[in-house]
Amino acid sequence: MGLKQNLHNLKEKYKGKKIAPLFNGFHTFLYLPNETTHGGTHVKAADDLKRTMNTVIMALIPCLLFGMFNAGYQHHLATGEVEKVTSFFSGNFWNLSNLWIGALKVLPLVIVSYVVGLAIEFVFCIIKGHEIEEGYLVTGMLVPLIVPVDLPLWMLAVAVAFGVVIGKEVFGGTGMNILNPALTIRAFLFFAYPTWMSGDKVWVHDAVNRAGTADAISGETMLGSLAQNLTPSYSVSDMFFGFIPGSVGETSTLLILLGALFLIFTKIGNWRIMVSAVFGALMMGYIFNTVVDAGVITESSKFYGLMSLESWKHLIIGGFAFGVVYMATDPVTASQTNKGKWIYGFLIGFVSIMIRVFNPAYPEGVMLAILLMNVFAPTIDHYVVQGNVKKRLKRLKAKTA
Repeated sequence: MGLKQNLHNLKEKYKGKKIAPLFNGFHTFLYLPNETTHGGTHVKAADDLKRTMNTVIMALIPCLLFGMFNAGYQHHLATGEVEKVTSFFSGNFWNLSNLWIGALKVLPLVIVSYVVGLAIEFVFCIIKGHEIEEGYLVTGMLVPLIVPVDLPLWMLAVAVAFGVVIGKEVFGGTGMNILNPALTIRAFLFFAYPTWMSGDKVWVHDAVNRAGTADAISGETMLGSLAQNLTPSYSVSDMFFGFIPGSVGETSTLLILLGALFLIFTKIGNWRIMVSAVFGALMMGYIFNTVVDAGVITESSKFYGLMSLESWKHLIIGGFAFGVVYMATDPVTASQTNKGKWIYGFLIGFVSIMIRVFNPAYPEGVMLAILLMNVFAPTIDHYVVQGNVKKRLKRLKAKTA
């Protein structure tokens, strides 16, 4: 009660001043706001923006923890200190040594993401004089999960600053942005520092050799191997459970699927977008498989590796599952109409696999596909609404004729 009362006193002291949003933000973050709706025209519910954001973070925590274990496991696997795991419950994976090394790599990414992003949001709130919103709570968690574990912290800080300012604040803040902020940050990293985000060697370990000096050990990702027409050394179970190199939170399809079910159950994530994106990806993969089976594309082609991959395997490699569940369903940047959600999700899945196959230099298309469809989401909704208006006008004319 003492802290709450002190914050309340500070709010009253600085009420009406420029710095007031700073204290209001801390007070709202730590405690529930006192303001509630009273009029009969308002829709009343038990959730608010903070609860919604916290629900998404709860769905992301398993991916974060798994990413830490996987970072340590990939490190020890590359140095030959552990054997390759064959079971999801293997002790070689779930041990404190893996968690410790992974935490040393991943937690600084989380800290930098939140510190830089929230600092910029606080500054904008003070400058503009509006209340602090909890929109960055999810973005701050998403960003560390979609970048390579070895990304330099200063690069992440620069990218977060760019994404928050250009991708969000210039449009008016939370709820006004037209592009997903987390993907805007990742797109900036890809185009500004492509060698760190190339997609073929993204997992670099700081290993110590027998001489006691540090070596850099790079591990090929699934997509990197397939883009070079190489046969990956990972089984389907490795890909599904997540025992493969990749960005921090994108490797375990199992945990992402559980997160999707949780978001659907809590009605935070839209199932129409998720399901239609899967159908779109399977359709594009099936088309590529048909082209390969017809002999149009041969093994000498640079596209053969990813084109010949069974369509359903595209769902469990790379960042496709993570992007579809946690970013394509962003309620601000996605389509708002039910029919529009089906179209929006299908095109994300379809375009994701197309970019993945035809751009070997960057064999992961879900980021670009979602950003592209973020731009077209208002147009999709416009034509869906106009189509409904025309149908109603036709029915009206038929009744009055």
